[in-house]
Amino acid sequence: MQALQLFGDRDLRLTEIDAPPPPGPGEVQVRVRAVGLNFIDVWGFRGMAFAKRRLPLAVGAEAAGEVAAVGEGVRDLAVGDAVAPYGALTCGRCRACREGRDNLCEEVGGVMGFHIDGFARERVNLPARLVVPVPEGVGLTDAACAPVAFGTVQHMLFDNARLEPGESILVHAGGSGIGTAAIKMAKAIGCTVFATVGDDAKGEKARALGADHVVNYRTDRFEGEVRKLTRRKGVDVVFEHVGPETWNGSLLCLKRGGRLVTCGSTSGVSTTMNLMQLFQQQYRITGSFGCRLANIREALAKMAGGLTPVVDTVLPLADYASGLERLASRQVFGKIIVTL
Repeated sequence: MQALQLFGDRDLRLTEIDAPPPPGPGEVQVRVRAVGLNFIDVWGFRGMAFAKRRLPLAVGAEAAGEVAAVGEGVRDLAVGDAVAPYGALTCGRCRACREGRDNLCEEVGGVMGFHIDGFARERVNLPARLVVPVPEGVGLTDAACAPVAFGTVQHMLFDNARLEPGESILVHAGGSGIGTAAIKMAKAIGCTVFATVGDDAKGEKARALGADHVVNYRTDRFEGEVRKLTRRKGVDVVFEHVGPETWNGSLLCLKRGGRLVTCGSTSGVSTTMNLMQLFQQQYRITGSFGCRLANIREALAKMAGGLTPVVDTVLPLADYASGLERLASRQVFGKIIVTL
């Protein structure tokens, strides 16, 4: 079967590999149809070293497809069902997995496409418990945004930040895949949404999604604009995934007792912060990685209800690397999807 494998730093090759065997007991075989691109794919493509990773490695951390075969004992899935697989090989046995906190698995085998073979291959065998059915009416291109992008935002906003209707939120990188999803999800519950973008064209698109206030961070200091617009009170929640470039400005944007939730550090991995500001203002800072299986179901339900992802471009598998380069250069608004 066809697969896209990483052989080294920025060395992606379209190859022929052996097809998987029939699925074993409790497994399903998924025919992959669409793969969503994310910054975790950029990091892997650029050769970040990971102890668990062995090359060549099939790339792709987020996907959707159809059930091609079912193993013994699988009752809830049938051949032809549209599905969105979970993006990590969790154990299903530890306390975190048993409690539905899948992204805190104590014996995780790795993130698909990052530590272990991912979804940019025609077929993959997976435990049936890690495969989420896609509701009727949701296309596979949209569904391919659920396991990482929409699931991550669902987990950040509602499990971790506890965003409530009517609150205010600052969404960084409002033109990114998760930024566009965060704007739409927050606006859907009646929040006042502030968003940062890198150019005025993205600003107009962010407003069209529902952002109430948009700041071009290349021309204005976002923290000054947010404080001015909120009459120096600040926002309830900051949706952070940029890192050092925005970190301290993000804290300045929070009201007393505000919550910052972060899932990324695309501008670097370390920063300094004012600890007196942290405890005097009683900020709550939460790290968030990936999502729970339940978040994927919640995300797909929102898609079925009309809250669909913003898709910038759909590319063939052969153009995967160019899609990553576009993503890294931030010349996108929404998600890039690769089809098989």
